[in-house]
Amino acid sequence: MITAISYIIFGVYVCCLLLIGVYCTIQFHLLFHYLRKNSIKEENPVLKEDEYPFVTIQLPIFNEYFVVNRLIDNIILMDYPKDRYEIQVLDDSTDETVEISRKKVEEYKAKGYNIELLTRTDRKGYKAGALKEAMPSAKGEFVAIFDADFLPNPDFLKKTIPFFADKDVAVVQTRWGHINQSYSLLTEVQAFQLNVHFSVEQKGRELGNYLLQFNGTAGVWRSEAIADAGGWEADTLTEDLDLSYRVQLKGWKIIFKEDEVSPAELPAEMMGLKSQQHRWMKGGAETAKKLLPKVWKSELSFGKKIHGSIHLLGSSVFLSIFLVGVFSVPLLFVAFPSFLSPNVLQYFMASTILIAIIYFTANVQHNNKSTLKSIVKFIVLFPIFLSLSMGLSLHNSVAVIQGYLGRKSAFVRTPKFDIKGISNKIRNSKYHKYSISKITIMEGFLALYFLGGVIAGLTMGNSSMLPFHIMLFFGYGAIFSYSVMHQGAHQ
Repeated sequence: MITAISYIIFGVYVCCLLLIGVYCTIQFHLLFHYLRKNSIKEENPVLKEDEYPFVTIQLPIFNEYFVVNRLIDNIILMDYPKDRYEIQVLDDSTDETVEISRKKVEEYKAKGYNIELLTRTDRKGYKAGALKEAMPSAKGEFVAIFDADFLPNPDFLKKTIPFFADKDVAVVQTRWGHINQSYSLLTEVQAFQLNVHFSVEQKGRELGNYLLQFNGTAGVWRSEAIADAGGWEADTLTEDLDLSYRVQLKGWKIIFKEDEVSPAELPAEMMGLKSQQHRWMKGGAETAKKLLPKVWKSELSFGKKIHGSIHLLGSSVFLSIFLVGVFSVPLLFVAFPSFLSPNVLQYFMASTILIAIIYFTANVQHNNKSTLKSIVKFIVLFPIFLSLSMGLSLHNSVAVIQGYLGRKSAFVRTPKFDIKGISNKIRNSKYHKYSISKITIMEGFLALYFLGGVIAGLTMGNSSMLPFHIMLFFGYGAIFSYSVMHQGAHQ
């Protein structure tokens, strides 16, 4: 019986490690393509003043009391012929935000700007619904979309629109910048992770000729492409990923502009980060369930299908991370047959090494930032990032499972507070009165569980899992502590 249990525990653990290894290998393959960028000369096309097409700028908003003024004031600064663009403020707010939007729109309308406020009596379809309902009234040949926390540079349109000279281009996506990266450890870690997506992943996919994505904001769409792919659909929480894949399956291309940065505000508190992660993870699973069959039935190359599948299944890696953590503690106690020595598990350190190289490239070598300060910062942040990612794996795994099971939930906004630096403070939320969830309580129990693993390893003289269990204890403990602390800030 004990041997059977040993086999089961070892089997689950190794299978999950293998899945993580496959994911990391695919990520490393993207790094291979990404490193080719310096050998490829990219042309930045330009247009003459009289060649600029008409553009619709859409600003989907829901209860953005703290940042809506900042958003509209920033968009008005757009350096683009005034008669060649319109602004649609798509405000579904249920609080004072809609009146703030109305006043701002009236203010700029009086100054001669082509700006309109579009409101809805219900939030059917959430963001995707707002975008879909606005499309018939959008006059632009191209549509630029910005979420409420983004502050694009004035030359954004002049830097992106010229790429649509290629008639096959459906989307031009820009890199996200971070207004408040230095605000806290939480925002530093988020920037640390996003820098990988907006360099190695996105640019690597583009250079490898794989499927990539529009990230929901800070990008421009060709209106014709949206219509050709069937328009915005609200059957997943990641309508951006969904439409991105549908448009590419129709033969359109997406361009990623790594050198064009669109600054944005990172979630400054744990509850906002969790709501964002839940939306991304669950929506990713929903989109994978919806589109993977279409990807494999398409005429895409085998390599595109593999990379596309791993991309769509990316959120599912948290299931393996969660199970690896949970099953690692029993490994200290089970009796292994001689040919199943737990020492073989050390070979899976290769996955961590691959990820470390990828994150070093994105956060240190990117734009030639290899200074002593940035290297030291990386050495400190990387293990913290790993720990917090593992600490979020329960929360994210629940979201992924809900996505695959088809359990529907509302599009929960990520609150923003107009935070730009360490001198700014998180304001009491006008929108949520959080309570400590069952998942948060479980995160607290898991922190104690892995503390038990640390103590057991030290007591038994078995140090094979000690670093792993210390990181898991820290990760779950930090996520639990942040959740409780930030929940209290919203009472």
